[in-house]
Amino acid sequence: MNKVVLVGNLTKDPELRATASGVSVASFTVAVQRRYTSQDGQRQADFINCVAWRSTADFVAKYFVKGSKIGLSGSIQTRTYDDANGARRYVTEVVVENVEFVTSKAQNPGANNGIQSASEEEAKAADELFAEEFADFEPLDDAELPF
Repeated sequence: MNKVVLVGNLTKDPELRATASGVSVASFTVAVQRRYTSQDGQRQADFINCVAWRSTADFVAKYFVKGSKIGLSGSIQTRTYDDANGARRYVTEVVVENVEFVTSKAQNPGANNGIQSASEEEAKAADELFAEEFADFEPLDDAELPF
């Protein structure tokens, strides 16, 4: 099984690109604090490279900025390539499958970009539809209840 769950802060704004075929890909690094402190009492952090694809990449790039607290799950992937000098390079990164906000909207600097999410728009539309459908609704008096 290859499963990773991380909660941390973005070290810089996500970098959104597109492949030659137009698929979105976002690269970013998450600073995750270690559970234990060092001998001098300081908590250390690991800086973990992450990559998200398609709609997840678009979501991360739209709503998260440097310093945002992020929760994510995915899997570890390793790959190799030869750089311009012919040296073999090794890369280990998390391929992100799911992303979540960890803090409230007010605490997340990237969430306050003035754009409603799809779920907020759907909730507002549902509230309006409900209000129209039940505009002539009259509540029952307690005496009318069968129990």
